[in-house]
Amino acid sequence: MRRENQSCVSEFLLLGLPIWPEQQGVFFALFLGMYLTTLLGNLLIILLIRLDPHLHTPMYFFLSHLAFTDIMFSSVTAPKMLLNMQTQNHSISYAGCISQVYFFLLLGCLDSFLLTSMAYDRYVAICHPLHYITIMNQSLCLLLVIMSWTLSSASALLHTLLLAHLSFCGDNTLPHFFCDLSTLLKLSSSDTTVNELFILTVGVMVITLPFVCILVSYGHIGASILRVPSTKCICKALSTCGSHLSVVSLYYGTIIGLYFFPSSSNSNDKDVIVAILYTLVTPMLNPFIYSLRNQDMKGALLQVLSLKDISL
Repeated sequence: MRRENQSCVSEFLLLGLPIWPEQQGVFFALFLGMYLTTLLGNLLIILLIRLDPHLHTPMYFFLSHLAFTDIMFSSVTAPKMLLNMQTQNHSISYAGCISQVYFFLLLGCLDSFLLTSMAYDRYVAICHPLHYITIMNQSLCLLLVIMSWTLSSASALLHTLLLAHLSFCGDNTLPHFFCDLSTLLKLSSSDTTVNELFILTVGVMVITLPFVCILVSYGHIGASILRVPSTKCICKALSTCGSHLSVVSLYYGTIIGLYFFPSSSNSNDKDVIVAILYTLVTPMLNPFIYSLRNQDMKGALLQVLSLKDISL
């Protein structure tokens, strides 16, 4: 017998979102609008950072990478979900499913590391302002981004290789709108102990540890502000940290809601709804948070618009 593939199935069936058939059109329009807003909003952030020399700083360097990651993160799941909502064929090939798992994990981990790098940048800017330029130099920023991509790629690759060694010889129906790793493990006819142990180990490294680092950074920032309790310092801290804190709350809030308060074994609806939050809603809201709560971004946008008016 040839062992070209460990899987007994050639494709999986995605059940999609827990909505009634007559509501498909409304939700399709809603999610399509959200996806297009995510693309345009994050592309606008990248464009503004690219065009405005005042935004060529470490914080906006990380933000441009975060915006790019959000575009890719939504694009891993949203197009397939929207296609399935408009067609009767909800299947996804085995190779396509494994690829979706890899890129979903890669970009999800990358988000976590980039948010941590941005928190460190804010810590240095507020707690060590005199040494900020020296510490947060171009080499360190580039190193942090390269390390984020490397660690995320390694984590996603190991998860995917372990998943590829499992057999799927029974039910091929996934009660989800994309190939979620934990949902796939429940379908496997193989022993998934190693996979689950690896998920726990890597989860501590790429989610819990960065989250603790973010909390420690903002703990130091808070202590630094309290030492000089002036209105000017508080306003400055809020202007530089408010947007980032909002994004961190959205990102880790949905993860905590999904993994620390799991749904019952009889219902998967809550997991699917929370997945919508962190795959579509959070990436869509990030541009609004950074543009509405950040004076530099609003200034850059107004400058670009004024130059456009002059050219017209």
